Amino acid sequence: MGFKCGIVGLPNVGKSTLFNALTQTAAAQAANYPFCTIEPNVGDVAVPDARLDTLAAIAASAQIVPTRITFVDIAGLVRGASRGEGLGNQFLANIREVDAIVHVLRCFEDDDIAHVEGRIDPVGDAETVETELMLADLESLEKRIVPIEKKAKSGEKEAREPFALMMKALALLREGRPARLADLTPEEREPYRQLGLLTEKRVLYVCNVEEASAAGGNRYSQMVEAMARRAGAGCVTISARIEEEVAQLPAGEREGFLASLGLAEPGLNRLIRAGYDLLGLITFFTAGPKEARAWTVTRGSRAPQAAGAIHTDFEHGFIRAETIAYEDYVAGKGEAGARDAGKFRLEGKDYVVQDGDVMHFRFNA
Repeated sequence: MGFKCGIVGLPNVGKSTLFNALTQTAAAQAANYPFCTIEPNVGDVAVPDARLDTLAAIAASAQIVPTRITFVDIAGLVRGASRGEGLGNQFLANIREVDAIVHVLRCFEDDDIAHVEGRIDPVGDAETVETELMLADLESLEKRIVPIEKKAKSGEKEAREPFALMMKALALLREGRPARLADLTPEEREPYRQLGLLTEKRVLYVCNVEEASAAGGNRYSQMVEAMARRAGAGCVTISARIEEEVAQLPAGEREGFLASLGLAEPGLNRLIRAGYDLLGLITFFTAGPKEARAWTVTRGSRAPQAAGAIHTDFEHGFIRAETIAYEDYVAGKGEAGARDAGKFRLEGKDYVVQDGDVMHFRFNA
């Protein structure tokens, strides 16, 4: 199951530098001019999880396979993108294809790197992008709702739900508020998502700071953190230049380099985990002599859905799931010890998978 986070922002905020470090490649051009990224670059990145290494050691696994998340570096947006300014149409089309938005904001001063609007104002930059996305959503909905409204008013049952959901979104957008703030029932969430609204997507703000502020942030990042709290969004502070340097170092030298800067781990680890959390994802594991592997499912998934993440046949023929909580697996030093301690469970189709579960599925072929 694939999950995509689109990296967006105004030109010259450090998007491509961050993407290059994230994927440890030079696939995305990083240059001091707008629109240097013409086609969206895609990077498939492992989600760091120390639990997987622990399980592999206990199970004496020959191979370790982490779960993964995809990041897409999308062309820089400028004011007027909703009307097709710059690469606006392409930007909007690309962002529709991702599951969540990682919004990089410039939180550093540097006279050698021009800001597209001539000032350093990360909160203003965030508002510029959000406004363009809201305008695009508003224009799209106002066109699409006309035929749906006619059908709903003529009594077509199939049109009533989409019309009601569109009206919820339009009410917000006309007030200058993003579609993600809609008050929805659990049953409405998936059809609402299928409306394909740009501002329905969750947002993670990334404060790109200068090297000296990587550990503690600065006044600009503090402004963004306050904005994120008000909006219920995620926020991570990173120095893209430091991350770029770390990505180029041999693995054995990275820890010492980070420690010299007062950093316990690469900021990208925090970004990846935050993106994973942003999408409401959890991890379950399979562990054995062949491999220890992490699998991704959405929070609230039941056991058959988790089985389907491994193979669709597992979901269709699901019988039950052999389940051990991660802490119990570690405490018992493996499956046998967990069984002896009474921590081995057989769960049925209604079991809601918990983050860290170590599972084995029984199914009919």
